[in-house]
Amino acid sequence: MASEFFINSQELENKIRQLLPSQGGGGAGFDLSASTQIIPIIDLTESAQGSNLRQDLQTSLSFGSTTAFDVTNTTSTVITNTGYYRVFGANSLERNAATSSVVKFILNDGSTDKEIYKVAMNNENTKEVSLISFDFVVFLEAGDSFKIFSNNVASRSAGVTRQIATIEGVLVNP
Repeated sequence: MASEFFINSQELENKIRQLLPSQGGGGAGFDLSASTQIIPIIDLTESAQGSNLRQDLQTSLSFGSTTAFDVTNTTSTVITNTGYYRVFGANSLERNAATSSVVKFILNDGSTDKEIYKVAMNNENTKEVSLISFDFVVFLEAGDSFKIFSNNVASRSAGVTRQIATIEGVLVNP
C-alpha cells in the first residue's frame, strides 16, 4: 500500500512558485507532498510534442532564413554565429593550361583552420568546366567560423546557408 508524506519547505514552495506558476505556484494554500506509489504522468498537450511543424517543412527556406554566398578568388568567412547550419550550393571549377582550380571549405576555431571539404582540377591543356554540388550540415561552437577558399577566378563556390538549430539543438523554424 502506498504512503503519502507532506513536505513543509518554504524554499521548495518559493521555487515552485517561481518555476511553475501554471501549476498552482502563483496561488496560496497549496501543499507539497510525496508518495511511495509511482503515478505515470503523460502530457498530451501540443507543447509536449515539440514543434507543430512537420520536419520537412521545418527545414524549408524563407526570405529571412537564408544567407547567400558567392566566393571567387578569395577566402570568405560565411558563418560566424553558433548553431547547426545547412550549407548547400555548387562549386564551379575550370581547367586550363595556366593554373589549377581549388575550392576548400574550412572550419576555424579562432586560431586554427581545419579543411573539411576540397575539390580541385589540375591544370592541363584541355579546356573543361565541372559543376559539383554540395549539401551538408556544420556545427559551430562559440568562437568557431565557417570559411570558403577559392584560389583563382576559375574556381567559384556559390550557395546558401540556413540555420536549422541553435547550439542547444532547438530547431529554428523558417
